[in-house]
Amino acid sequence: MSEPPPSRKKATQLMGRLMAGLANLQIARPWVLLFFILAVSAFFAWRASRLELRTRYDQLLPDSQPSVIELHRVEKRANDTQTAMILLEGDDEKVLRELGDALVVKLGSLGPDLVTSVQDGVQGATKFLQPRAGLFLEREDLEKLKDDVDARWDWEVSHALGTSLDEDDTPPPAINREEFEKRFHAKLEAKTGGRKLEQYKDGYYERKDGKALVVIAGSPAPAGDLTWQKRSVDAMHAAVDEVQASKPEFKSVRVGWAGVLVTGLIEYGAVHDDLLRVGALGIAFVLSVVVLYFMRFRQLVVMGVTIACGLAWTFGLTQAVIGHLNVATGFLFSIITGNGINVGIIYTGRYYEEKRNGATTAEAVRIAHDTTWPSTLVAAIASAAAYSSLGVTDFRAFRQFAMIGAGGMIVCWLVTVLTLPTLMVLLDRRSWPQDNGELGFFARVRRYGVPYGKAFAAIVPVIARPLVFVGAVVAIVGAVVTVKYVRSDPMEYDLAKIQNDKSEMPELHRTWDRVNEILGQFPNAMVVMANNPAQADELQRILQKRWDEAPANAKPFEAVHSIFEFVPDDQEAKLPTLLALAEKLRHAHDRHYVSDADFAQIEPFLPPPDLKPFGVADLPADVARPFTEKDGTRGNLVLIEPRADQSTDDLHYLIRYADSFRETRLKDGTVLRGSGHAVIFADILSAVVHEVPRAISLSLGMTLFAVFLTFRRGSHSASVIAALLVGLAGVGAFMYFAKVRINLLNFAALPITFGIGVDYAVNVMQRYHADGSRSILSALRTTGGAVVLCSLTTMLGYFALVGSRNQGIRSLGVVAVVGEISCLVAAVLVLPAGWYLIERHRRSRASAESV
Repeated sequence: MSEPPPSRKKATQLMGRLMAGLANLQIARPWVLLFFILAVSAFFAWRASRLELRTRYDQLLPDSQPSVIELHRVEKRANDTQTAMILLEGDDEKVLRELGDALVVKLGSLGPDLVTSVQDGVQGATKFLQPRAGLFLEREDLEKLKDDVDARWDWEVSHALGTSLDEDDTPPPAINREEFEKRFHAKLEAKTGGRKLEQYKDGYYERKDGKALVVIAGSPAPAGDLTWQKRSVDAMHAAVDEVQASKPEFKSVRVGWAGVLVTGLIEYGAVHDDLLRVGALGIAFVLSVVVLYFMRFRQLVVMGVTIACGLAWTFGLTQAVIGHLNVATGFLFSIITGNGINVGIIYTGRYYEEKRNGATTAEAVRIAHDTTWPSTLVAAIASAAAYSSLGVTDFRAFRQFAMIGAGGMIVCWLVTVLTLPTLMVLLDRRSWPQDNGELGFFARVRRYGVPYGKAFAAIVPVIARPLVFVGAVVAIVGAVVTVKYVRSDPMEYDLAKIQNDKSEMPELHRTWDRVNEILGQFPNAMVVMANNPAQADELQRILQKRWDEAPANAKPFEAVHSIFEFVPDDQEAKLPTLLALAEKLRHAHDRHYVSDADFAQIEPFLPPPDLKPFGVADLPADVARPFTEKDGTRGNLVLIEPRADQSTDDLHYLIRYADSFRETRLKDGTVLRGSGHAVIFADILSAVVHEVPRAISLSLGMTLFAVFLTFRRGSHSASVIAALLVGLAGVGAFMYFAKVRINLLNFAALPITFGIGVDYAVNVMQRYHADGSRSILSALRTTGGAVVLCSLTTMLGYFALVGSRNQGIRSLGVVAVVGEISCLVAAVLVLPAGWYLIERHRRSRASAESV
C-alpha cells in the first residue's frame, strides 16, 4: 500500500495523540469522566422523552411540497376535516333509528369545541330538496311533464263527462308513482351524493336490510393535534355509552367506530406501541448476542450502559434539531442499536485479546484505543455516509432518516470511545491469569469467547477455490438480474402492503367496510379549495368536462360536486310552470285521477304555493355543510369522489385520480391545486421513484471514497470493493427472485447496506494490514469473531423490525437482514478465500525462486 500524504499522516498522528490522552484520562479519572457522561446522557434522555411521534404520511414530504401546502390550507379552513363514523348494528330497524336519532341529539349537545356537526341521514337535505326537485329539471323537460299531465287531465275529464269524440283514442301516460319517479327521483338522487333513494330509506344512512345505520360526527380538532382529537373521541364514546345505557333495547345494539378521527388515534397508538415493542426487542436481541459471545455478565452492563447513552445522545439531539419522529424514523431505535454497538464490539474484542495475552487493564485500554480507532472511525464514517446519502433527496422522510442515522453512527462512535473504556477500567481492574491448559470448556469459552472467527478460518482453506468461484458467479448473476429487476418497474403500487396488517385491527377494518357499503365514496372525497364561489363553479365544470372526455373504462373519478349543483338555474322561469303542475296534480288527486297510494309518494315532491326562488345562502346546514368553511363561508369548496369500483389502495388508480384534479388552470390564469391523501401518496411514490437512483449512486460513491481513504489505491481497496459488490449482488438476486417490491419504507435499506456492509470487509482488511499482511487466516481468527458479532447485532437490530405490525417496516427488516447476511458472507468467506489463494500462490512462487 502506498505511503499516505503528509497531511493525512499529521491528521492520523493528531488523532492518535487525542486517543492516547483520552485513555490516560479514563485510566486516571474514570469516575469523573463517567459522571460527566451520565450527566450529559441524562440531559439528552430528557430531551429524547419529549420527542413527538407523527404518524401522518404528509409528514414524509417536505413542507414546501405544493400538495402539503394545499393540504394544510384546506385543513385550516375546511369544516369537519376530522370525522367519526359510528356504526350501529342490530336486528330491529326501529331501534337503530331511535338510537341514531338519540345520538344525534346527545352528540350535538357536547359543544362546538368537541363536535361541530352530527347526522344519521339526509333527512334535512331531503326535506328541503324534495319540494324543489322540479326546479332541477331542464325547463323543456318540466314543460313537457306539465303538458303530459295536462293531456292526461283533459283525457280523464272528457271521459268522465262523456265528451270524448273518439272512444278508441290512445290515452296519455297515467299520472302515477312510476311515471313521476322517472321525472323527479333521478334529479334528487344526484343531490344526495349519488346514492339511491331506496338505500337512504326515509333519509337514514342505513343498509338496505335495515340492520345497520351510520351516525357521522364532525370534530373541529385539527389534523395532527392528538390531544384535541382524543378529547373529542373520548367525549363521543362517553356520550354513546350514556345513550346506550338509557334504554334496555339500546344495549343490544353493536357499536363500531371508524372515520379519519378515530383511525388516526388508533393508528397512532398502534405505531407508538409498535415502536416500543420493536425497540425493546431489538435492544434485547443485540445485548443477548453480545453476552453470549463474551460470556461475561459485566459486558452486558458495559454494553447496555454504552448503547443506552448513545441512544440518549442521538435522540436527544434529534429532538433539539428535528423535534419529532415519523413512521419511518421511529424505528431507528432498533437499527441504531444494532449498528451503533459495533464500535464497542470491535473495541472489546481487541481489549480482551490483550487481556488474554497478560496485559493489565490500563495497557489493554491503551492498546485497544490505539489499534481500533482508525477502523472503527472509518466504519462509522462509512455507515454515516450510507445514511447521509438519503439526505440528498427532496423526500423529508429520507432526509430525516439520513440525519438521525448518520448522526447516530458518529455519536455512537464518540459515546463508545468515551464510555466503554471508562467502564472497563472501573469493572475489570484485575489482570487475567495465563491459560495453563487446564481450563474447562466453560472457562475457556468465558476466557476466549465464542470462536466465530476460528470457524470461518477453518472453512476457508478447505474450500477456498469454490468460495471464490461462487462469489464470482453471485456477482455476475446478481448484476444481471439486478438490471432486469430495475427495468421491470419494481415499485410497490399496493398501499395495503405498506400499512399495518388488517389482522392487527380487524374491528376497525370491518367497521370501515360496513360504513363504505352504506355511504359509498362520498365521505372519502378529496377537496379542492377555490378563492371564491365563481372559481369553484368554473372548476366543477372543467372537472366534469374531463370526466366526460375520459374513456368509459378510464374515468378518473366517480363524480364532482360543488354547492351550486344544489341551486338550479333559471328558477324564475321554471317556477310558474312547476307551481301550475303541482296545482294540477293536487286537483287530479282530489278527482281520484291519481290514487291515494301513488299521491302519497308524489306529494312530497310538490312545491308549496308560496315557494320562492332560492340561492346558496338559503340552503340548510345539512345540505351546505360539506361545502362550508369554518368561518361559515359557502361555495369555495369542490369535492371529487373516487370511483366506487376502484380501490384507493391501488397507486395506479390513485395516481390517475390525483392527476385529474391535482392542478387546474382557470380562464383567468388562476391555478387551483388539489390535495388530500390521493395527491400525497402519489407525490410520495413520485419522490421515491425519482430519488432512488440518486441516493443509491451517492451512497455507493461515498462508500468507495471511504474505502480509498482507508487503504488508498491497491489490492486491499480492490478486495474490499470486490467483497462489497458480491454482497450487493446477493441482495439484488434475492429481491429479484423473491419478487420483493420497493416501497417508501424498505428502500432505505438499500443505500444503508453499502456503508454498513462494507464495514466487515474493512475491519478484516484493516487487521490484515496491521499484521503486515502475513496471514489472512490469522486476521480472520482474531478479528473475524468480532466482525461476525458486529453483523449479528446489526442483523438482529434489523430482524426486530420483522416483528412490526407495519408491512412496510417488516419489508425493510427483511431486505436489510438479507443485505447483512450477503455482505457478511462476502467479508468472512469470499474475501479471505481470495487472499488465501493469493498467499498460497506467493508462497509457491517464493519456494520455486529459492530452489
